[in-house]
Amino acid sequence: MNPMRLLLPVLSIFLCISSLLVGCEPKEDVITTSASAKLEFSSDTVKFDTVFVQKGTVTKRLWVYNRNARAVKVEQISLGTPANSPYTLTLNGEAGVGASNVEIRGKDSVLVLVRAAIDPTAGDGKPFLIEDQVRFRTNGNEQSVRLIAYGQNAYFHDGETLPCDAVWRNDKPHVIYNSVLVGPNCTLTIEPGTRVYSHANSAIVVQGRLLVNANFNPGTATVKATDRNIVRFAADRLEPFYNEIPGQWRGIQFDASSHDNVVRYAEIKNASFGLLVYNPQNLQPRPRVTVENTVIKNISGAALTFASGGQNFTGGGILSFSGDFSLTNCLITNCGEYAVLSIGSGLFGMNFCTVANFTPSFKRDSPSMAFTDDFATPQAARQPTVVDIRNSIVWGNTFANGLLLKDELLFKFKPGNIQRNLVNNLIRTDLYKEYQLPNQSNNESNYPKFKRPAGVGYSDKFDYQLDTLSPASNKRYATPFVSRDLLNVARDPSSPDLGAYERLNP
Repeated sequence: MNPMRLLLPVLSIFLCISSLLVGCEPKEDVITTSASAKLEFSSDTVKFDTVFVQKGTVTKRLWVYNRNARAVKVEQISLGTPANSPYTLTLNGEAGVGASNVEIRGKDSVLVLVRAAIDPTAGDGKPFLIEDQVRFRTNGNEQSVRLIAYGQNAYFHDGETLPCDAVWRNDKPHVIYNSVLVGPNCTLTIEPGTRVYSHANSAIVVQGRLLVNANFNPGTATVKATDRNIVRFAADRLEPFYNEIPGQWRGIQFDASSHDNVVRYAEIKNASFGLLVYNPQNLQPRPRVTVENTVIKNISGAALTFASGGQNFTGGGILSFSGDFSLTNCLITNCGEYAVLSIGSGLFGMNFCTVANFTPSFKRDSPSMAFTDDFATPQAARQPTVVDIRNSIVWGNTFANGLLLKDELLFKFKPGNIQRNLVNNLIRTDLYKEYQLPNQSNNESNYPKFKRPAGVGYSDKFDYQLDTLSPASNKRYATPFVSRDLLNVARDPSSPDLGAYERLNP
């Protein structure tokens, strides 16, 4: 038998099957050339919040959808001004200014990543607008998505030891990477209205002296929370989502050699801690920090590594390892662990302050304020601690094992190691009712009736001014008297309100 007579039928069958397979190609893989096959997008605008020049932005995502049953071939994806655009596109792992002949299966999508890098010579310190677009050409259709970023020039400090007698001007923001150091016998002066933004894990470490708004004098003018003269310390993520999230940077640290520091008319927020004095050996003279008319908020309770000491500890608004602090007209709120924690020896004074440690960002099981003579190092010399709290409010919402606790103040000292002066305050406590605080003018566990304590979620909409009929209103005062409050509002000279705010009658 002729073998060719058998081979011909086999070839015919194979050709038929092949033609059938081609005809069975999935519909979503068949490319349509119809002009009606248009793309859809996850947004008509990709918007970046303020971008510091030289830094580059976070990456934004743009999803491109093919809602058609059949596949499409996008002939061109490109930036509107590819030659000089500050934007870059990444598609299928390739970064550049565009891509060609990108196939999208039917009912499928592709992801375009967008990033911006702003010209460091642009702008004069004020925000400026940078616009472009991503263009898509498909089957003769031209579509586009807007790209918008607000750029701003800044002073950049990257892991540097600052010059002695450095002055940070307020004409441009200051952006910190990898921390900055104020060396021994040196001073950093920060002008009124300066904005300081710190990258993740960055800190301001002070071995010399820090002066923040030290000479600012508002006269009789009210200094509202939005006042342009306030010095603001925050993280460098400026998107709205990050505006009130704690723990984004490492705060301001004062080393054992630091001295005569002043922080006035400032806002410190979104850090692992606010102000830290780190003097574990209790060296003399102790570092001293004077804090006036300052808000400290959104401080995480996460463990951190001190840039000055290499030790781990929980965060807090004010942390003192054998340091001296003096606080006047200050508000401390939303601290994941302690608003104030003092360990070892030292002087702690607080006058006309509000500790309102409502913590919607955390479930906190520690008191707002704690003082102990325990030491970070056993070799440290033990000396008596003096705690002097006057005309202030200490409140919060502490929980432990799901139960609301009623003590926002804790002392843990060996006999004779502490001198407590607690005069004319409103303090949430049950423990010290029993032991009797040393001055019967203190008002324990009588809710101060704030206008609007912090609620659920990250929010800056709280208001810790006093509401009508507050038990903290119109009290006699313990000396020394402070004539103006946190907002520079005049206090009643004979019966001022407790805490940082003087209530104004409507």
